[in-house]
This record gives sequence, C-alpha cells and structure tokens, in this order.
Amino acid sequence: MSVKYYLIAGEASGDLHASHLITSLRREDPQAEFRFFGGDKMAAASGGCGTLVKHYRDLAYMGFIPVLRHLPTIMRNMRLCREDILSWQPDCVIFVDYAGFNLRIAKYLRRHSNLKLYYYISPKIWAWKEWRIKNFKRDIDEMFCILPFEKEFFETKHHYPVHYVGNPTASEVHDYLTLNPSSSMASSICTIALLPGSRRQEINSNLPTMLEAVTSLPPKWGEVEIVVAGAPGIEKDYYDSFLKDYPQVEIAFGRTYELLSRATAALVTSGTATLETCCFGVPQVVCYHTSPARLTRWAFDHILSCKYISLVNLIADREVVPELFADRFGVDNIRCHLTDILPGGEARQAMLEGYEDVHRRLGNDNAPANTAAIIHKLLNPTKNN
Repeated sequence: MSVKYYLIAGEASGDLHASHLITSLRREDPQAEFRFFGGDKMAAASGGCGTLVKHYRDLAYMGFIPVLRHLPTIMRNMRLCREDILSWQPDCVIFVDYAGFNLRIAKYLRRHSNLKLYYYISPKIWAWKEWRIKNFKRDIDEMFCILPFEKEFFETKHHYPVHYVGNPTASEVHDYLTLNPSSSMASSICTIALLPGSRRQEINSNLPTMLEAVTSLPPKWGEVEIVVAGAPGIEKDYYDSFLKDYPQVEIAFGRTYELLSRATAALVTSGTATLETCCFGVPQVVCYHTSPARLTRWAFDHILSCKYISLVNLIADREVVPELFADRFGVDNIRCHLTDILPGGEARQAMLEGYEDVHRRLGNDNAPANTAAIIHKLLNPTKNN
C-alpha cells in the first residue's frame, strides 16, 4: 500500500526545496503518492505520482494592504486546502516554511483530524513572532530545521525537540557545482549580479536604487557586466519598466545559479539568496529598502530578537556581509560597500574567509535526504525495526 504525502509550499523557494524533498521521498518509497499546494518544480519532481492542487502564485501576498485586498481569495484558498486534505486523507502533511498560511492549516487539522503533521524549514520565529512557538508545540508532530542555531533556539530555550537535518541551499549549490564544474572558472569580465527579491513589492523597492548604485561605478574594473536575476513568476515586462534607462543591464530568468557561478560580486536582498550567494563564494552587499527608515531601525534595535537580517550573518553570528537596510540603504552607501568587495577592495578577502566559517557551521548533511529518511521511518516503524 502506497504512502500518501500532502505538501504545502507558498513561495518559489519553498517550491524548490519541497521538490528536492519529494525526490528524496520517492527514493525512500518508490510507490509514494503526492498531492500539494506548490509549483512547477514540485510537479516535475513528483512525475506521474503527484497532483498540483493550487499554484503558489495564487498564494503569495506580502504586506498588510495586499493581504487585506486579497483576503477573500486567501480565505478561499485556505478552505480549499483544508477540505482537500481531509478528503484525500494523506498519511502525513508536510508544511514548508510559509508560516501565515501553514500554521492556520495545521491548527485546523490538529482539531479536526489525527493526521501526522510535519514541518520542513522552520519559519523564522527566532527573529519575530516568537510567541508562535506555542503553535508548534500544540500542532506540529516533528520539526525539521535547516539552520544550525535553530536547534538551540527550539530545544534549549523552548524545550521543543527538533531535527537539524542540514541546509538544503548548501546541498543544492554543491550539487550544481558538482554537475557544472566549468561554470565557476575565472573570467576576465567583471560580472555584478543583482538579486532584488522574488516579489513585486521587493523588486519595486530595491531594484531602482541597486541599478543607480552599480551603473555609476568608476571605470577601474574594465569591462563590467551587470545582470539582474529575474524571479520566477514575474514577467519580463515588469522588469523592463525599471531597465528602460539602463540598456547595458541584462536580465536572466531561470539561471540564477549560472549567474552566481560566474559573478564577481553581488547586490542581494535579504533571504535565501544571501546564503546562495555565500555558497557560491561571491562577495555581496545585502540591500533592503524599508519605510519609514528611522522607525524600522528603531524597531530592529529594540523589538526584534535577532542581531542581523541576512542568513549569512545569522549563521556566522557576526557581521560577515554588510547589511544596508532602513537608514543605511542608499545609492552612495551601496556603491561604497560594493567597491570594497570588488577585486582589489579591502573587504573582499575578509568576506571570503567569513564564508568559510559559514560553510563549517552548516556542515555537509543532505537536508532533503535526511528529512525523507526520518519521515519514512516515522511512518513505517515496523519496517525499520
């Protein structure tokens, strides 16, 4: 009898990570069946054994006003998800990040079913909304964490046992470089990658300032290639509105790893992209526009419970990469820090050495493979005795 897995991922990064988990689950259990809220990568990974119920493009709303405007759609999607899960009766439900949606589904399922509820890639409650720990303790049977410091946060501080399974981003970059060894060869061209985020709101807030900063660099680095990493689900026309005054700037869709493998330096918004850039060994400046700037800085210094916004610095527990957000976000400041990490810049080598510390802390475990093995064992205890 095949095991039935229901997965919920609400963003492009979740689709990527969940797709690798599905691949690993199929290795553990070739007869497995899948049903999911997710994206194209999950559909491809499941082959003929999975059904995409709702695409993440219909789920991803960010910010108070967009969420309020689309509240009826969000509520319909939640209702569809709850009803579809209870109708299909999977052996387990696997939530992938995306806390606002997933924790509400988990709460409902805990009250109305006896399904096994697992969480892969913990939401960042150690940064804010720490009170959500009670939701995990009440509703989630097993938590699979991908950041090494999360184990201490959950187990030592909150007495909630979790699994640290390794980091999927590190595994994905390692696999890419193994399959594409020539992609990281040195080039005479200075390539600057711009990763302005995966949502329209982020792109609108960050890309104009990034473009102004990078296109006004002094000519000392010779031929400079500037490439924007296009986000999945965002059409080219949207980027064209920002790039119309910058004909020298290229855009690359679906080739972020290829871009990072040859980049000399990068401007990156906070998120998974900062860790991807680190794993490729590309010096970076983290840039994130927030408004109002002074209020954001005050909130970060006095309310949030973490010292940094980038995964690189959080893992290293020190400032390896500069974080230019709130009152530090601006053309001149970005350009200054970028100059420091380009070849010959005084901060470049120190940053690369800091990356090595991050690699050591992450370890070499294969996160999706480890998670799949643990889940398979939990669901099949008699077969593993």
